[in-house]
Amino acid sequence: MTPTLVRNQLGADASAPADAGTRARDWAEIQERMLAPLYEAVYDRMEVGAATRMLSLGCGSGLAMLVAAARGAHVTGVDSDRERLALARARLLPDAGWDDAPAHSPHPARRRARLLEDGRPAPAGADGAPYNLITVFEPIGCAAGDSEGLVPALRSAVPLAVRGASVVLTSWGPPERCATAAVLQVAARLAESARPPRTEPGRWRPTLRDDLEDVASRAGLKPDGSGRVSCPFGYADVGSAVRGLLSTGLFDAAVRATDRSQVEKEVAEALHPYQREDGTVWMPNVFRYLVCVT
Repeated sequence: MTPTLVRNQLGADASAPADAGTRARDWAEIQERMLAPLYEAVYDRMEVGAATRMLSLGCGSGLAMLVAAARGAHVTGVDSDRERLALARARLLPDAGWDDAPAHSPHPARRRARLLEDGRPAPAGADGAPYNLITVFEPIGCAAGDSEGLVPALRSAVPLAVRGASVVLTSWGPPERCATAAVLQVAARLAESARPPRTEPGRWRPTLRDDLEDVASRAGLKPDGSGRVSCPFGYADVGSAVRGLLSTGLFDAAVRATDRSQVEKEVAEALHPYQREDGTVWMPNVFRYLVCVT
């Protein structure tokens, strides 16, 4: 395992709430794991292992990197969220002295670990070896303008990969296959309730069938297959579900248009149809991934 974390601008939201640390922890402890089936399906398809040098754009708090590293991959992460990146650092680089680990270290791969904060992706290793897999596990297609920062990020990353490297993009599935879409519509309604209505990037919108293909085309990538993965969202209770969902950022425009307490109240009400007798919340969802080549 050779984890690397890099800070980079990938659609950062300057109006993020003051409790950014709490929201990042909610993401890491509640929401991020909901996408674990997507990570595993992609890694199975791409045969991720010791020969993989992976760049993860929008790596969040590092769960997808951790899963890849457990398969033996060399992993590099890029994210614009300082708080999420700090949590990824704690997961993947808990020992500050890894860079200087002695040759007899029980974890020799850790000697090659790096933490870069130069604002852009970097070569996969100190030897300048190129990546052979680029992943984007932050699903697009559920908020207006959510792919705008992704295209330039891909254009910057592709030159660091080998010719013919694989690039995997992900998105929400069709609204009719995603129970969570009904809850996310609360975000759109509240944002539009403002006077004048909020229309800035970040406002919820239904997923379009060709969202991923459009990003691939604009980034100069060639599609080479796709797949769909079931990723049900399961929570211990409504309170956990509200915290997890608000940590995604998909409700930020609604919070700005009204206030957080109003959004929390209406999201909780929208979750009632998905609450089971034992108090848990269960929402079936389907996510889509598109495999491209550079």
